[in-house]
Amino acid sequence: MKALVHVTLKPGVLDPQGTAIQGALAHLGFAGVEEVRQGKYIELELAEEDPVRGRAVVEEMCRRLLANTVIENYAIEVVS
Repeated sequence: MKALVHVTLKPGVLDPQGTAIQGALAHLGFAGVEEVRQGKYIELELAEEDPVRGRAVVEEMCRRLLANTVIENYAIEVVS
């Protein structure tokens, strides 16, 4: 089973990488980009076959390592 994890900064948390990307896009001529928020995308291939248990394991991974839950949100998608 595969799990897809999207990690993003919580609203209100400053995003210097997003600001740098926005500036670079403007410099390259991409006008009209009002805001950029940068995040992480993680794919996990799991040996677990039960999607409920697989999601629970990935949830724990996110809480303990993959996301800084003080400043980041995460979303998990389990794909069989």
